[in-house]
Amino acid sequence: MKLSAQEEYGLRCLLQLARQTPGASLAIPEISQAEGITHHNTAKLLRILRQGGIVASARGQHGGYTLAKPASEIAVADALAVLGGRLYDDQFCDHFAGSADNCTHSPAACSVRALWDQVQQAVDRVLAETTLEDLLHQGHALAGREALLEIS
Repeated sequence: MKLSAQEEYGLRCLLQLARQTPGASLAIPEISQAEGITHHNTAKLLRILRQGGIVASARGQHGGYTLAKPASEIAVADALAVLGGRLYDDQFCDHFAGSADNCTHSPAACSVRALWDQVQQAVDRVLAETTLEDLLHQGHALAGREALLEIS
């Protein structure tokens, strides 16, 4: 599975916001610097996420960006849907039909199409069950394990 840069960087921006205490916000320069993403790209990602209802923004000296809901209520699937889309969609075969206008295989007989559909269903299930809060805890758990390995 390949994630686009927009999806990867967008998730990283969301995790920066998820690390904040409730009610605290971050400005574009703070997120940009923390993630090593240009200000322009950070602003673009946050605009997309705001339009998709994933983040909220406030203007002014104490303004910035916050998550629109608690991190425990934002599924990774929802964030990725706003940022890019799915790995496999129904029009996939139209793009890879070869020299023909349409795929020469019927949907029922195409084992490749069935494979991508199964992969997409599995990915959808994992992403729908994983929240931003889960990602934060997984990151802490991995960091803790790495620290234990270094001590050993």
